[in-house]
Amino acid sequence: MTARDPEVAVLDVTAMPRGAVGDIAVDGASGVVVTTNPGDRSISVMDADLGAATVVAVGGEATLVAVAEDRAYVATSSLQHDAVTVVDTRAGTVIARYPLAFSATAMAITADGKRLYIGRTGDDMVDVAVVDTTAERIGTIGIGYRPGASVDAVRVDATGRRLYVATTGLAGSALLTVDTETTRVVRRLRLASPIRDLALGADGLAYVLRSDRRYGGSIDVVDLAANAVTASVAIGGAPTQLAVSPDGTRAYVVDYDRVAVFDTMTTQIVDEISGDAAPACVAVRGDGRRLYVADFAGAMTSLAVPASTMALTYSPFVATDRIARPDVRELTAAV
Repeated sequence: MTARDPEVAVLDVTAMPRGAVGDIAVDGASGVVVTTNPGDRSISVMDADLGAATVVAVGGEATLVAVAEDRAYVATSSLQHDAVTVVDTRAGTVIARYPLAFSATAMAITADGKRLYIGRTGDDMVDVAVVDTTAERIGTIGIGYRPGASVDAVRVDATGRRLYVATTGLAGSALLTVDTETTRVVRRLRLASPIRDLALGADGLAYVLRSDRRYGGSIDVVDLAANAVTASVAIGGAPTQLAVSPDGTRAYVVDYDRVAVFDTMTTQIVDEISGDAAPACVAVRGDGRRLYVADFAGAMTSLAVPASTMALTYSPFVATDRIARPDVRELTAAV
């Protein structure tokens, strides 16, 4: 892999013989890393250093994952039904399954793991299923009926009182603010091109990743209190996902051939990380010092990244240096 920042270092490259990775999540408390393996109908559970994995069959195509409190919540799809499968990440076993009426397209969980939010897309309608993981009850937040509508991302704030839902339809896209106590949409911010992802940053800001074929990718910086876009930055390419560091200073953006590093303070792309295979998804560890990049070849790379963007002030004309790359390990399932 290559990057301009000399503080970025590859710590480990692990080959996972389960096909392309669909999604990745990190447990904020334990540091456990979980990936979905759609082609293998399974997930892989690894420690923070990407050691021996526990591979857990989940009974369907695993597309999305959210992790908290030693539980992985996995959106699965099969010919019989769609569901959220719950896996005990310590034991490596399936402990519950919640059937879904519609396809899951986005998912988020509160920090304490007590509420799981699942964006669902049906026939000309979208909603959010709410799973009370303690009482094992499911409720619904109605979002609306619109032709061609989809839920692109859901995120819940640190207090658990506000849920942010990104939707796209034939008439454009929007960022909705939901009061989780009343389950009502309290604000709506209309945007233009389709939303690809959404992340919450520091100081009440959100970062909305948008992309279309004509204009390429862009990042909107949204002041959530004012419900307004304060900056819109064109980044080009065809971005699909982003993850924001815990301190809110960096956003890592997955593009078709790179991971772009977006400095949220200067609203500029300050670096990029690229490798032999196209990146599929990224996640950041809770302390912000570890970045995980999964690719479409089925490999996972762990990188040490700087805790602050103050040093990320590189000229676009500075030459790119190779990062020392350790030998690729074959990942074997733990017994």
